[in-house]
Amino acid sequence: MGEKRYTFGDIIGDPVIGERFQKVRDYFFLRESTYDMTSRCNIRCEGCYYFTGEKQNTPDNTNPEDWHRLLTGEKERGITFVVLAGAEPSLVPELCAACYQVIPLGAIATNGLKPIPADIDYRIHISVWGNDATSLAVRKAPDMLARQIDNYQGDPRAVFVYTFSPVNIDEAREVTELLAKNGLQITFNMFSAPVGYTGPLRHTSETLSRTRRVMTELLAEFPETVLFSPYNILVHTEEKGLHALFSCSYPRMNPSTAIGLGRSFRQYRTNLAWDRDAACCVPDTDCEDCRHYAAGSAVVTARMYRHADNPRSFAAWLDYVDTYLAVWVRGYEKGKNLCADPVIPVSDS
Repeated sequence: MGEKRYTFGDIIGDPVIGERFQKVRDYFFLRESTYDMTSRCNIRCEGCYYFTGEKQNTPDNTNPEDWHRLLTGEKERGITFVVLAGAEPSLVPELCAACYQVIPLGAIATNGLKPIPADIDYRIHISVWGNDATSLAVRKAPDMLARQIDNYQGDPRAVFVYTFSPVNIDEAREVTELLAKNGLQITFNMFSAPVGYTGPLRHTSETLSRTRRVMTELLAEFPETVLFSPYNILVHTEEKGLHALFSCSYPRMNPSTAIGLGRSFRQYRTNLAWDRDAACCVPDTDCEDCRHYAAGSAVVTARMYRHADNPRSFAAWLDYVDTYLAVWVRGYEKGKNLCADPVIPVSDS
């Protein structure tokens, strides 16, 4: 006898899977674009995405009225979720506020050294690249984690984003324990090399394997602190990058303008212009090396049908989407992971 074939109705007919599907389905309306808010930054990090390529030379538009006008147009064309990033958006709170007034769902990517005003009620992603000793070496800033915690302790907007690189794998436990002690939450990211980068932060097969092991241990030991799932771990620590595994949906790698991100996504520079040929969630990343958490949040979630051939694969996909929503959407509460032993399904192409 062959392997059992499931219909989609069979899969979501399972009460637990069906309930989780209905929970995440309520957020299928999300349509994202990203916005570089300023070319200024208060630190300089090894392997920085923003200060790679031409975008760093773009002149800044610092007029809140122009940003308000841009976001109004974005809302009219169907964008419901904004990601405010590079170089350091906390340096231009008046521009972030102008965006929030128009589209109130979104996230801000920040180094966390300057608090973002409380009335800008986006999810706030605070980047962590190791303990304070490593942050000083890689990011040239002292006492980073201590300052980040001081700025965002007790702030329900905050989630700390730990970017695993070959030099900080063994520090993740120290950082996670400290955040747990302070009642804060953490999710995981993978250093993904910018175009042309040959430095020490690029992953190898050995560091990917070690990262997978440490992530698995921390997720098991700190389930209330770590916003992640076994399927997130598997996907983001594979030797193949996200594009090779799932075929990236962002315009830079996707020529189709018919549906999805290829049609709707734009990545605006600080002068409010955008270039489809360069548009992705983290511009100037080496696409073959991309395991970025922001990329996966769109690329993996867009592959629902590839995962919908059996309950195990679909439960793993639901865990991934549940994690994505908990990390990115203010007020969304992550549920218990449903699949402990996921596998990556074969291509649906």
